[in-house]
Amino acid sequence: MSTTQTSYTHDPVDLPGAGKSHQAFTNLVARAANLPQPVSVGVVWPCEQHALEGAVLTARQGLMTPVLIGPKEQIRALALTSGLDLGQISIVDEATEDSAAQRAVSLVKDGHVQALMKGSLHTDTLMHAVVAQQAGLRAARRISHVFLLAVPGYDDLLFVTDAAINIAPDLAAKRDIVQNAIDLHLGLGLGTPRVALLSAVEVINPKIQGTLDAACLCMMAQRNQIQGGILDGPLAMDNAISPEAARIKGLQSPVAGRAQILVAPDMEAGNMLAKNMIFMASAESAGLVLGAEVPIILTSRADSVQARLASVAIGALYAQALADARLHSKG
Repeated sequence: MSTTQTSYTHDPVDLPGAGKSHQAFTNLVARAANLPQPVSVGVVWPCEQHALEGAVLTARQGLMTPVLIGPKEQIRALALTSGLDLGQISIVDEATEDSAAQRAVSLVKDGHVQALMKGSLHTDTLMHAVVAQQAGLRAARRISHVFLLAVPGYDDLLFVTDAAINIAPDLAAKRDIVQNAIDLHLGLGLGTPRVALLSAVEVINPKIQGTLDAACLCMMAQRNQIQGGILDGPLAMDNAISPEAARIKGLQSPVAGRAQILVAPDMEAGNMLAKNMIFMASAESAGLVLGAEVPIILTSRADSVQARLASVAIGALYAQALADARLHSKG
């Protein structure tokens, strides 16, 4: 059974707390800052300092043009007490979190913003408006989440999916999860991704559903039901990212030992994997919700300044890629 969780160039500025970033994130931030014009992003309910500061700092970096959605006077007062200059940043006045989330969806549909960014409201509230059957931003595919992780010592960005939305995805949901991640990798200009379908073992075991799903997904890719990536699985975590582990196990594939997208069998495994990398391997992280009409940037109050910059940069680059693709399809 498939279940969706809805608990869900500019001169550099001196950013407080900014440290040395992984080169992959640095490159993406630089590319986003050099887009022909900053992407318009609806920042939903930026009513705590971390959320408002993130929007203002990323705007100063030229990564986006924020449209703040929430109680206007409260946001202005927060900016004043936090020492933040809002300048010409637009504020759309909404009195409640629910109405702010619904207004954000309307701004997308009206073409006023190209992406959304979670402020200080709960993810549930924002995603409820996004996935609403009639008025929401559902597209053809299931909505999913990707963690992008810059791990010290690993040259490529690692995409981990799904670690936040789909609790126990079935095969059809996993197909969408994989395709969403591939499309993001391609949209960011990172090339054809090597996709590892993770399980506890690297052989098919009928008692382990994840190994059966991995084998089916590989066949789906061969039949063009999944496009744009190179898939292999099932793969255990060690032989997905370690060339030596793959060699010892005798695995010969373009993915084993060199994976760029790690597809977890379920949300619990994905979430633990991503947070292990963040808290035990000192990985910088960024997060994006995919599969809706526009990308949705998710940040948390615990994120570093670099993580906020990376999340916005990735959201902006992918929003621009989607806009270019729509324009190309019309042309």
